[in-house]
Amino acid sequence: MTPNVSRRQVLAAGAALAGSAALVATPLGAEAAAAAAPRTDRPGSRTKPTVVLVHGGYADSSCWNAVIADLQRRGYPTIAGSNPLRGIPTDAPYIASLLDSIDGPVVLVAHSMGGTVITNAAAGKSNVKALVYVAAFVPDVGETQADLINRYPGSEVLPVSVPVPYTKPDGSTGTELYLSEDGQAAFAADISPAAFRLLQATQRPFDADSFIYPTTAAAWRTIPTWGLVAGRDKAIPPACERFMYSRAKARKVVEAPTASHVVMISHPRTVADLIHDAATATC
Repeated sequence: MTPNVSRRQVLAAGAALAGSAALVATPLGAEAAAAAAPRTDRPGSRTKPTVVLVHGGYADSSCWNAVIADLQRRGYPTIAGSNPLRGIPTDAPYIASLLDSIDGPVVLVAHSMGGTVITNAAAGKSNVKALVYVAAFVPDVGETQADLINRYPGSEVLPVSVPVPYTKPDGSTGTELYLSEDGQAAFAADISPAAFRLLQATQRPFDADSFIYPTTAAAWRTIPTWGLVAGRDKAIPPACERFMYSRAKARKVVEAPTASHVVMISHPRTVADLIHDAATATC
């Protein structure tokens, strides 16, 4: 590596190769196919921020593939961070270290439980210019995800979650939650059965304790925020999403009325457009 090649360039190039290859092989929805069409908003001379995308539970970084492809066509450097899904004490410092490794401004995007992670990780990060929450948790200091998920009725994902014990580094036993093969209606009703089978097979489980760690910082209090509501979300109820975005004084909230929780897979252009709005408004 030459001194003139930054970590940002290396990571962005790697994400481009991985995202493009996986997108070709992944069956997605109609909007994902439409997102592959040529764009008219070609990148200009202005340097664009790096878009960092953080996944939630029952998923991995590939859930962003179609969004990444759209953003890259617009000229955005993109990095899909790998969320450990162990809870705030582990996840937030890890994503914070990723943010520290990036030169220049960042638009930080999260889905689902990733929202809790970025809310904590972005606090005090001067390079993070915007937060974009995509069907995501937006907790305040002292709140847990359990507090928020129980605030409004409508979440149906717990009955289709499979608990599996695992051994933690200290030798104690923890519990991971996996999305079962019967979880499509609750989690991803608006993608094809084939796409759901792929998502379910490649998912990353999360530690059940993730729901009981209190938030220690609320980055949305100082960083401009955008939000996307998935109108048919049966994981985080849409009413809960609207409440959290309103409390965070989001500059713009977009609704995808027919979207399930995995709106970034079924409506990637809608997600990419919102990220683009946040980037152009702040960077």
